Order: sequence, then structure tokens, then C-alpha cells
Amino acid sequence: MTIPSEPRGGRLDPGLGAIMSERRQLINLAYRLLGSLADAEDVVQETYARWYAMSRRQQDAIASPGAWLTKVAGRLCLNVLSSARVRRETYVGEWIPEPLPEPTEWITGRSDGFTGDPADRVTLDESVNMAFLVVLESMTPAERVAFILHDVFRYSFAEVAEIVGRTPAACRQLASSARRRIRATHAPAAPAARQARIVRDFKQAWEDGDIDALISLLDPDATAIADGGGVVGALLRPIEGAEQIVRSLVHLDGRLRDLTILERTVNGRPGLIAQHDAVTVSVYAFEVAGNRIKRIWAIRNPDKLRWWTAGLQH
Repeated sequence: MTIPSEPRGGRLDPGLGAIMSERRQLINLAYRLLGSLADAEDVVQETYARWYAMSRRQQDAIASPGAWLTKVAGRLCLNVLSSARVRRETYVGEWIPEPLPEPTEWITGRSDGFTGDPADRVTLDESVNMAFLVVLESMTPAERVAFILHDVFRYSFAEVAEIVGRTPAACRQLASSARRRIRATHAPAAPAARQARIVRDFKQAWEDGDIDALISLLDPDATAIADGGGVVGALLRPIEGAEQIVRSLVHLDGRLRDLTILERTVNGRPGLIAQHDAVTVSVYAFEVAGNRIKRIWAIRNPDKLRWWTAGLQH
């Protein structure tokens, strides 16, 4: 689960081009640490602001600007994670990480004039699928930072220690604890083709109102979680059990007639989106284990759908 990165050991020219070449690496790191591309972009912007607040002499004194940028971004993420735990206690309903589309599906022509470059955004792999990100949310900030830096980005524990502010031995323990959480809750993924088929069958059964088919596609102990953020309507608590989930879906039948359900890739795995008048109003991520859907995450908070819908101001 290693993310391709720029060489960290070489000396970079402190000019704009060389320094900004680290941006993709920093965005990839910050999104995995925070589960929010908006927060990740804020962290990276602040990281560069701190770099350019230094004098040229101070910049020249830094042997590896890339390593310096990573250290600053990592520490900022640690601070954000600590404050986010407090903020999410007051969040309305369930908090789900911000979903990401395939690079070819990024919406870049927004009304605020910003044009996003997918190449500067997030590399989609197993370390950003929704199931993985949700497990990361259960970790302490220090566990999450140590695990992502070491196990995903392959930083040494000595390097991690400088960012987390603990000893290398303590960081090793943090990463080990994080791995145990992953093993305890993260089910092996079904092959991609099977996931796509099951999600497609789910879409068809939902559109047809086929209750028996829906129940057969869900694990009996499946869980559905919705995130409206208090901005739009969404169930405030998870729904447990296949029959309860299907009952909830049936209640949405009237609303479904006004929606277009489309197959899309969500955080690197097969998913669905719901659109109303070409505006994406919901993104659905799935965890498929064996031949059944184990978890459904429905993201409806419009603040988390900015890359799925053209023309949004934010």
C-alpha cells in the first residue's frame, strides 16, 4: 500500500516549481490523514504559507525542503485531527469521509472559476477506499498519523517520530495498535468485477422496487450509514440489518422517481450516485464481502459533494 512519492533525500531547488512539485504528495498524505479533501487542501495551503514566510536564507538552510514540507503538513494534520474529534462531537448525525470520484470524473468547471487538476489530487488505491477510511476514523490522531506515514507512505519510525513528537519506539507501538484495528474490522475485499456486478444488481433492484432481490444482495447484518451534516435530510443513526435497510429504501421510493441513479467509482471502488436535474445529491459507497453488501455509506452533505457537481459555490 505504498504511495509513489517524490524522492525525499535529494536537495530541491527552493524555487516555486520545485517546491510546488511536492504538492501532490502532500495532498495525498493529508487526505488520508483527515478524510476530507477540503481540510487537506487547507493544510497544504498553510504548509506552503509557512515555507514562503521564511527568508531565502532560512529556506537555503533546509537540507531537504520536501521533508520539511512533509513534517509541517504532518504536524498540522495532527492538530486538525485533535480538534476534529471535538468538532465531530457536535456534528449533526454521522460523519463520513469526503467521497472522491475517479480522476476522469472530477468536475473542474465550477462557477467560482477554480479549475482543479486531477493529477494534483489523490491517488486512488486501497488506502482511500471508504471502508479503510472509516476504520482510520476510529483511531487516535497519533495512531492514524503514525500508521499512515509508516505503513502507507513508508516513512521510517525515526522520521515519523519527528512529526508526531514521540520516540521511534512509541511510534512503532502506535502503528502496531492501528494495524490491530485494521485487522479486527477490515474485511477482505471481493474482486473488483464481483463488486461492480453486485452494486449494479443493487441499483437495478432498488429502481425496480424488488424487495426480495435487495434483501438477497445484503448481508443479514449489513449496516447503512448516512451523512447529511444537518444541511440536508438524512438518518441520524446507522441502520442495522438487511430488512431494516430495505425498509428504509422502500420509504424512498417516491423520492427515487425524481432521481437518476448512476454507476460511478467512489474512492476507487464501485459505487452509485443519485442526481436531481443533473446535480449530484447523494454518493453511495459500498463494502462488499463475499457475494453480499456488508456496508453502505450514503454521503448527502453538499459540502462533501463539491467534486461531483458542476457549478457549486463554496
